[in-house]
Amino acid sequence: MPDITLTTLQSLKLAGEKIAMLTCYDATFAKAACQAGVEILLVGDSLGMVLQGHDSTLPVTNADMAYHVASVKRGNEGALILADLPFMACATLEQTLANSAQLMQAGAHMVKVEGAAWLADSIRMLAERGVPVCVHMGLTPQTVNVLGGYKVQGRNEAQARQMRADAIALEQAGAAMILLECVPSELASEITQAVKVPVIGIGAGAAVDGQVLVLHDMLGLSLTGRVPKFVKNFMAGQPDIQSALRAYVSAVKEVSFPGTEHGFNA
Repeated sequence: MPDITLTTLQSLKLAGEKIAMLTCYDATFAKAACQAGVEILLVGDSLGMVLQGHDSTLPVTNADMAYHVASVKRGNEGALILADLPFMACATLEQTLANSAQLMQAGAHMVKVEGAAWLADSIRMLAERGVPVCVHMGLTPQTVNVLGGYKVQGRNEAQARQMRADAIALEQAGAAMILLECVPSELASEITQAVKVPVIGIGAGAAVDGQVLVLHDMLGLSLTGRVPKFVKNFMAGQPDIQSALRAYVSAVKEVSFPGTEHGFNA
């Protein structure tokens, strides 16, 4: 696979070709995912739940993230590495810059922040200093205590209007990508059309520019036994993990995943 860059992702959006993203936390799976055609490896703070066994992402530190980014980099074969800034890593502009620098120096090509229009100053500062930023909107796991649980966001018109406006404002501030989690499919489609940057979805319907799943979820692994609506087990019927990874990429590219059963209505 040739090296995937922001230019590559922009070209895929313009061409209407879907982008395949998966979470990844180590060198072995990084290599396997690249060989299957995954274009973006998300080193997510989801590692707090699937690797460390916590009940949320909140205990994850920036040092944890940097360790796993470095591990993924060693196995990477051309994918773009996207790294989460964990809980409270963006509390101030100074912390945002220092924590982003640590992740970029560990091997990330882009950082991901959770939030809305209030992030504009941070995004502008990072973009000006050569750090590409993906903004995670909708259901943001780091604010699960404020949201009152893992709930679909943007279902009422006021929320939807605000989310559309925030997405446009964040693109103008310099965001290079947007990730929408647990957002009604129609709203996700509207946001995708309203911005020029790639929009990746998880529980956001099929009309976005690409899809992401947690690696363990798409392999049918779960600590709790609770499977989110937007998840599909790609190990089912496959002889090995590599085949499951290829099946996921093919399903995203062919737009056979996600189906309507994996999305949400307003």
